[in-house]
Amino acid sequence: MTLQDALSEISKATSIEKKKITNLEVLNEAYDYDKPSSFSRGLRLDFGNIAVLLISGTASIDEHGRTVHVGDFRAQLNRTYRNITGLLAAEGATWKDIVRTTCYLRDIDRDYAAFNEERTKFYAAQGLDPLPASTGIQAILCRPDLLVEIEAIAVFRKSTD
Repeated sequence: MTLQDALSEISKATSIEKKKITNLEVLNEAYDYDKPSSFSRGLRLDFGNIAVLLISGTASIDEHGRTVHVGDFRAQLNRTYRNITGLLAAEGATWKDIVRTTCYLRDIDRDYAAFNEERTKFYAAQGLDPLPASTGIQAILCRPDLLVEIEAIAVFRKSTD
């Protein structure tokens, strides 16, 4: 699907339906933290035959809301990919539907090479071509033990089954 096709479908939509995205098998809801956060893991927007998934900043959090792989950047990144994969799957999407990521690293100077190496391997394993548009940013994350967080946007045509 081209961007022009998606924009055409969106312009034909008479309403925008939205619902939260969740997958409790991989991570809990943010509002269930010990110190609750006021956001959804993601939102699904339906524009006619086009679905758009807005995945919130996702990190190495388990199904109980705990940070996992403290101090291990690569393991945290891979858990983050697992969590995003689970959120996509909950809505019938895959990484091939991702059009954009925003990647936040706590220490970009220290971790960017490892980040890019792991991301390249992960994208190759997913068979992504073209690759998503992406931005990398150094940021203070919501927990001091998190080293990476990723937001994602997916766009896909809804199944007619």
